[in-house]
Amino acid sequence: QVQLVESGGGLVQAGGSLRLSCAASGRTFTTYAMGWFRQAPGKEREFVATIRWSGGSTYYANSVKGRFTISRDNAKNTVYLQMNSLKPEDTAVYYCAAKKRSQPYYSGTYYPTGFVEYDYWGQGTQVTVSS
Repeated sequence: QVQLVESGGGLVQAGGSLRLSCAASGRTFTTYAMGWFRQAPGKEREFVATIRWSGGSTYYANSVKGRFTISRDNAKNTVYLQMNSLKPEDTAVYYCAAKKRSQPYYSGTYYPTGFVEYDYWGQGTQVTVSS
């Protein structure tokens, strides 16, 4: 099992920045990738960004590319999402997720972007961007 706890959400004006953190505990050595998703009221949960736990390669949704940066600190078992140039449409509950390594080899072009691909989830943190 892997436990995930997010923090860092809040209220910010459009154009501002926030940094979300996700602290992982438990069997983190089984993790293949960590991801961030978000869900706005009345909308489906959508992919934001993902990072491979080993190597640190990243992949982003087009809607946040160039504005958000995902990173990780393996020593602290923590993943971050730096969000800059925030827009009102970024308002959502942001969730951290972990995908287990379920096979010995993954293609170099594979990045998990579907929420069903992830095995563990945090409780979410609210991000509100005012116009």
